[in-house]
Amino acid sequence: MDAVVEIEGLIKRYDSREVVRGVSLSVPRGRCVGVLGPNGAGKTTTLRLLLGQSPLNGGRIRVFGLPIPEAGRAVRARTGVVPQMDNLDPDFTVAENLRIYGHYFGIPAHTLDARIRELLAFVELTDRADSPIGTLSGGMKRRLTIARALVNDPELLILDEPTTGLDPQARHMIWGRLRDLRAQGKTLLITTHYMEEAERLCDELVILDQGRLLDRDSPASLIRRHVEPEVIEVRGAAGTVRAALGGVPDCRLEAMGDTFYCYTHDATTHIKHLEGRADLTFLHRPANLEDVFLKITGRELRD
Repeated sequence: MDAVVEIEGLIKRYDSREVVRGVSLSVPRGRCVGVLGPNGAGKTTTLRLLLGQSPLNGGRIRVFGLPIPEAGRAVRARTGVVPQMDNLDPDFTVAENLRIYGHYFGIPAHTLDARIRELLAFVELTDRADSPIGTLSGGMKRRLTIARALVNDPELLILDEPTTGLDPQARHMIWGRLRDLRAQGKTLLITTHYMEEAERLCDELVILDQGRLLDRDSPASLIRRHVEPEVIEVRGAAGTVRAALGGVPDCRLEAMGDTFYCYTHDATTHIKHLEGRADLTFLHRPANLEDVFLKITGRELRD
């Protein structure tokens, strides 16, 4: 499968601080690849380098087989970008925002009119075509930003935290539209802090921390490889929890705040130790991508 994006040994420094440290990755055509990492991991910086918006200090980037930053203009003509923060023009209506953006790509007026109608229908904003931007909800603005990124019918769509701050209804609607784009053969590169979003959308995930690539695989493979299949979340006094589970075999116990996590291959015995305990509450669930993320990058708070 040919790669739309190829990054080899990427390095980026700000003054003496190295924020991207030898990252290598590829994004195959027609796939959705997600980039995960704590705040400051280098996710957005990597996207800026990929788009030729910031000079790199080492390594190589090729998009559509073209070198970045040398061919940045040609690459951007075939790429759609959804930035982390909506930057719609408040002086124009919904449709005018799309029309002005379409003019940047030199799209003929008759083609652009039809394209705007298609995109507004795609993001369910047809009835808001003439609305000022200030009257839109956060979810509507995000959907319009995605529509704007599609004006030039891009082969590659880059989305930086596409659903941050949205309510569940808006988030699920956007997920559906992104899956539609993936089914149409678009190539997607997404950064996100939502583990559920990463699991639902991405064929492959890249985990970054402190500018380094820590691992890459499908969501299911990462879960199988890094954590035990079952988790019991236990809340109670630390001494009580450790007394109940500390000596039980096959229980990798981790603490975060007032919650203890028992990672195990079979929770049956562990649950027997917890049932009927008035001083403890617990939840039994399958392991998920968040467990992998916390194991690989750590549980300490990042700013």
